[in-house]
Amino acid sequence: MKHSFQCKDREKVVADALWPVASELRLIDVADLISMLRFERHADLSDVVASAAELFYLPDTIKLGIGGDYRLDWAGDPQVVLDLEIRVTGVKLYVRLTLENDKAGVEIDHIAFEDPSEDQAENTAYLADALMMAAYRALPEAITSNISYSN
Repeated sequence: MKHSFQCKDREKVVADALWPVASELRLIDVADLISMLRFERHADLSDVVASAAELFYLPDTIKLGIGGDYRLDWAGDPQVVLDLEIRVTGVKLYVRLTLENDKAGVEIDHIAFEDPSEDQAENTAYLADALMMAAYRALPEAITSNISYSN
């Protein structure tokens, strides 16, 4: 997705919505996540993502997309990138969730509004409302967590 001010605002909205799911996923041993990616155990990984997401969101709101990637070498900490598909009322998003030792990041690859407004700020507000409506309860903002926003 071409980066813009609206994109940054939307990534913050999505990151605020995803931080509890990211925190839940980071409770899983990184070796297990990497092995599921490495050996293409996408069904297992999909179950893990669905289980983490369904603690906070309605079923099928957040699902594993086409897989993911990882970075694991001798020089640094492991990094797991999961492709996620988020479907809320009126909006479909494809995002990459990056999980690291003590932080996570979100990058939107594609976003599609069913009935987009001409006003981009209005679309961003609609996205925030739709994510809030899909949550079981109000989620605190990510500012109080250890999540960071990737560029």
